[in-house]
Amino acid sequence: MTSAASSHLTGGLDTLVIPGRVDADRAELTPRGELVHGCAEILARTLAGLPATVTRVDLDMAGVHFMDTAGLQFLDVLADHGRRRSLTVTTTNWNGQPRRILELAGLDTTDPLAGPDTAGAVSAGAPAAPASSAVALERAERLHVLQEEVEQLRQAIASRPVIDQARGILMATHGCTSDEAWHILRETSQLSNTKLRDVAAAVTASAEADGPPPSPELRTALQRAVARRRRG
Repeated sequence: MTSAASSHLTGGLDTLVIPGRVDADRAELTPRGELVHGCAEILARTLAGLPATVTRVDLDMAGVHFMDTAGLQFLDVLADHGRRRSLTVTTTNWNGQPRRILELAGLDTTDPLAGPDTAGAVSAGAPAAPASSAVALERAERLHVLQEEVEQLRQAIASRPVIDQARGILMATHGCTSDEAWHILRETSQLSNTKLRDVAAAVTASAEADGPPPSPELRTALQRAVARRRRG
């Protein structure tokens, strides 16, 4: 069984595919792609297609490499399905950027369906009202940071073609993986205080015949980022 997003749901980005299998009363789903606009609807259709005999649904999220705030709706749909059908539902193996979004949203990355991670936020015997206020403030701050990071990532998506080109150039030049090339670009951006798409554009331009080399600042930052990845 497989459910996939159409281009009008994802805006032409990577397709979200949710393959899986049913073993007796347990369904194992392995989403692949991005949790962006439309992902909740895709999940809802997938869940609706499960046999009525299923009493447990486990999602392995290792194949999801990008997530924005729509991913939180994805979790809401899954949790609501579990409540309505009295099922056990789990999501595991959150990695990379999606895991970071869960952290910023204050969710437990090992079990985000359990709700906000407030462990340690309220000490035993502490007054309820002040503790609640402190938790609310912390969640508001996390949400603000989350919104800022998602906006930055949206800008990165808009610049994806040139970023993908730059990643390919770094992979060919330095013999690194696609993921390592992404981190090199991100770190170069941070070290040089330059927008990610501008770093990617400079790397891409420098690879062209008679293309201009990156500025001294970018070149130094790029060398440092590559060196760190090799040491790591």
